[in-house]
Amino acid sequence: MVAGQSAGPDPEYRLYQDLAGWWPLISPPGEYTAEAAYLAAVLRTADIPVREVLDLGSGGGHVASHLAGPLDLTLVDRSAAMLATSRRLNPGCAHHQGDMRTLRLGRVFDAVLVHDAIDYVTTEAGLRQVIETAFAHCRPGGIAVFVPDYTAETFQPGSGGGGSTAPDGRQGSFREWRSDPDPADDWIEVRYEFVLRAADGATEVVRETHRLGAFRQASWLRLLAEAGFQAAGFAAAGFAAAEFTAAAGSSVQAPSGQRPAHLFTGRRPR
Repeated sequence: MVAGQSAGPDPEYRLYQDLAGWWPLISPPGEYTAEAAYLAAVLRTADIPVREVLDLGSGGGHVASHLAGPLDLTLVDRSAAMLATSRRLNPGCAHHQGDMRTLRLGRVFDAVLVHDAIDYVTTEAGLRQVIETAFAHCRPGGIAVFVPDYTAETFQPGSGGGGSTAPDGRQGSFREWRSDPDPADDWIEVRYEFVLRAADGATEVVRETHRLGAFRQASWLRLLAEAGFQAAGFAAAGFAAAEFTAAAGSSVQAPSGQRPAHLFTGRRPR
């Protein structure tokens, strides 16, 4: 058993349990192509060559599917159902079930990637734990990259959606409505409606509300530094001029691809 593996059930949300098999239709892997290219370029700004990457909170493996090959990925997620979906998409990657707050694999990697699964951490204590996990698994000279969907300063209420159709006629789609019940705390709410249509036309509608983290940018930078990282980042509003500056202070080429709305990096000193 991997040290730190969750002893309890998978997360309470159905999206990560019985609906996990619908994830490739709800949020198709192809939609991650441009952002994954950007993240690959960010990972390459580490002070050491990057080959081995730990992906914490890998979900259905959609980001990983665009990174695997050139990179040797180890994927970790708390949801057994999501890991099963990812194994079908990424059969060449190692998969482990575990909690990103407490996981300890007993080895280090050239880089650590934490994509939007970090959103499900809603307390500063939990965020500190995830950052400490990343530091514990990051080789000296390596880099940790965090990609939250929201920060407190840039959050805006709104709505959105997406989905796709499979060749056999199955359809999966979603709508979302975002709100912040209390701007003074570190989390927001997103109401989801999933519409799932089987090949025979049978349709199920699932509604659930997820609580997601939205931390202040200063909190991100402080916690990264306290863990031992050299911290930098940006959000939609733009900040931290040190973005993509190497540890030695020399500038590096800006990554190509689709830049995510928010990104924080921690470089582990040699």
